[in-house]
Amino acid sequence: MNPIASLVPHAGRMSLLQTVLDCDAESLRAELTVSEGDLFFHEGVGIGGWVGIEYMAQAVAAWAGAQGGEPRIGFLLGSRRYRCSRSAFRAGEKLSVSVRREFQADNGLGQFDCRIEIGEDCVATAQLTVFGPEDPVAFLTGESKTNE
Repeated sequence: MNPIASLVPHAGRMSLLQTVLDCDAESLRAELTVSEGDLFFHEGVGIGGWVGIEYMAQAVAAWAGAQGGEPRIGFLLGSRRYRCSRSAFRAGEKLSVSVRREFQADNGLGQFDCRIEIGEDCVATAQLTVFGPEDPVAFLTGESKTNE
């Protein structure tokens, strides 16, 4: 499978996923092991459960990157029903992050069902709504027809 760096626009410590385990036209499963050196790690606490949304969003970005072309900026528009049974993810825990496309419109708007598992236990779920414009720079500068 492709290295994460070739699939997502995130770089350095902001690239939170470590390995893509499998990917197809509708879904992706990635993995990471929580480390004390991780960007959001707090001594004595771990990584707050709220970071699970970012793990999910980066898995969606990796899925999009795996569909071909260069990794490009996308936008997390919102989440529905984020539920996490953990207040924090602890150092040494191996997280499996899965995303499955539920729909995607021609304009780049999409929705994904997402989950995080530790071993056999599902510890977080959500539906993410994302937007991947054809030309993110033009969209941000107001030059895109999507803005009209």
